[in-house]
Amino acid sequence: MTETQAQTKTRTPEFQVVAGALGSLRQDLLQDVFAYRPLPPLSGDGPLLRKLPAHVREKLVWTPHALVLGAALICVLLGMARASDGLILGVVPAIPVALTLVRPVAAFWGSMAGTVVVAAAGGVWPWGASSLWGHLVVLVVLAARTRPRIAAWAWALTLLLGLLLEGASPNLASSTAGPMFVVSALALLVVTLFQIRREARREVSEAEREVTVQRTVTAVERDRRTLLEERTTIARELHDVVAHHMSVVAIQAEAAPYRVENPPPELAQAFVTIRENAVAALTELRRVLGVVRAEDQDAPDAPQPTLARLDRLLDNVREAGLETEKTVTGAVRELPRGVELSAYRIVQEALSNTLRHAPGATASVEIGYVLGGLGVRVVNGPPTGPVEASPGAGHGITGMRERITMLSGEMTAGATEEGGYEVAVFIPVPRAPEPAEPAEPAEPAEKAGSGDVAEKAGSAGGAGKAAA
Repeated sequence: MTETQAQTKTRTPEFQVVAGALGSLRQDLLQDVFAYRPLPPLSGDGPLLRKLPAHVREKLVWTPHALVLGAALICVLLGMARASDGLILGVVPAIPVALTLVRPVAAFWGSMAGTVVVAAAGGVWPWGASSLWGHLVVLVVLAARTRPRIAAWAWALTLLLGLLLEGASPNLASSTAGPMFVVSALALLVVTLFQIRREARREVSEAEREVTVQRTVTAVERDRRTLLEERTTIARELHDVVAHHMSVVAIQAEAAPYRVENPPPELAQAFVTIRENAVAALTELRRVLGVVRAEDQDAPDAPQPTLARLDRLLDNVREAGLETEKTVTGAVRELPRGVELSAYRIVQEALSNTLRHAPGATASVEIGYVLGGLGVRVVNGPPTGPVEASPGAGHGITGMRERITMLSGEMTAGATEEGGYEVAVFIPVPRAPEPAEPAEPAEPAEKAGSGDVAEKAGSAGGAGKAAA
């Protein structure tokens, strides 16, 4: 066992307490005594300063500095009140008071030394009027600018100095140590409580700021996750629709050469290329969107719903307690499957929101077939029952907007004057191309001239380049 370890084990708890106290004293009041620590001006955004004009605030932010210098001036006046030695009794305590503006720890030790000088020069022992006022101001400023532990050490050293000066005093009847200890203790207690309260407010403000930032980040992440979930749902639902159309393109491209008698080689090769591209696109589509479906193993395998199944949806909603009526205007016609699927999902989500956020209300569904597309409008009345808070509020609207954006449509959603809610969308649908007239049977190859064959081949080649 080494000598250091033996000494460590023989140290008593009392010795460790004393050593820790002396270490904190050395750290607080002996290290960096002359460190430059200027007193900062007040913040201009305080509750009182904000109400004042800008030119007035620029001057009032220096109020603490003016108060400290005013206290130093009071020290000088208190010392000058005595006819003899007034300059020493006034200036010596005033210098540490002014020094607290830039070096508070050095000002404390200067005030301790000035107390001895003033006590030796004056008639009052140990603190005269000027030295008592000056040392009290130094203690208050030191406590306000540092930690409560430093204020406690400063008061303890002041107490020790007062006891030593009282022991050396020839006349204890005129001692001012007792009033100094009581007044300084009360002043330091008030300042320390104010410091603790201000620190607690600052910590609470920082905690609230962190909570606000965390809530904002959480809300952004939640909205982003909701947006991704809605897009995933849309992609999964449209998987079957797009795959069906790509399969039809591949089949028609494969069968097209057999519908024309003796097609030119360029035309046959163009249909082969179309089929190969369609099959390749279908393979990539199934590979990419198949991942989306694979992430949701419970995804239904049934065909995606269309507006033809809207009556069944309304029946289910009525069974859930929502009175709903449907109105259809315009000439009903078959629309692209993606358009009908999106329209169905929008109506479904709007009615679900009505059930969730407007219990007891009635709803109306309007479907309008117009020349340029499809209009959908879902309106519900005000709720008649208690509305419970829903954590998913607003997510359904996000999904609707994603579907409408995908289809280059328009959407409005908002509260009505009656207290209900309205969702109105318009989905543009391009006009279907008119069926072409049946082409005349092609002439046999042996009857067609070489010039005609060359002309057809050139036309086919030009069409293939244009498509590329």
